[in-house]
Amino acid sequence: MSGNDQSGKHQPRNKEGDVGQPGREGPSGEKSGKRAVVLTSGGLDSTTLLAIAKDEGYRCYSLSFDYGQRHRAELRAATRCSADLGAAEHKVVGLDLRSIGGSALTDDKIAVPEQESEGIPVTYVPARNTVFLSIALGWAEVLGAQDIFIGVNAVDYSGYPDCRPTFIEAFERMANLATKSGVEGHQLRIRTPLIDLSKAEIIQRGLQLGVDYSLTVSCYQADEEGRACGKCDSCRLRRAGFQAAGVPDPTHYRSDV
Repeated sequence: MSGNDQSGKHQPRNKEGDVGQPGREGPSGEKSGKRAVVLTSGGLDSTTLLAIAKDEGYRCYSLSFDYGQRHRAELRAATRCSADLGAAEHKVVGLDLRSIGGSALTDDKIAVPEQESEGIPVTYVPARNTVFLSIALGWAEVLGAQDIFIGVNAVDYSGYPDCRPTFIEAFERMANLATKSGVEGHQLRIRTPLIDLSKAEIIQRGLQLGVDYSLTVSCYQADEEGRACGKCDSCRLRRAGFQAAGVPDPTHYRSDV
């Protein structure tokens, strides 16, 4: 992964017309010459990620996936957070990972665990970040963006193999071999500013940037109103993060929690 923030050399027009012209001010206020695709789920980490990318001066294109996840309230949260943080565009791409299954998030026959477990948990979705990054890569080429932001974390996380630095480094190498942009010398970068931060540090960084965490949904089994179960792995990590950060937890929990 590279931390170099060079702007992209190609500035093609998109379907809205001239929003990609250098020097024009976009909806989020930053100069539009530096673009980034930001993977957003509506959760705590990815919303902080979007705020970081915006703070670095990027015109942000927020990308979410309707992949058949049981916690669909996160998609509404992604829309809210993208608007709140002034993304230039928020795109939701439909994927049917439920047809593959193999995860508690895409197969209703597999229960979401409410106790901490050993090893890679059943909430791991097979190859999810590989698929998501591949589509983000395609959109980045279309936009002329050289940076893709993803909120993977290798500190306070569930042990998913596609959140590790070695995976990100390997994907970035592949991206520059497999794309027109990479072959023509416009290096694509996979940006992971959260990868070495604790959950508390992520929250503190987000608060510095004005993130409203009450808009976010992290729970793996949130109800239709986005209220959290307070018991799943994601809820436990989130609650512990707010406690460690020493700030109130704005999560909307169900009444039975």
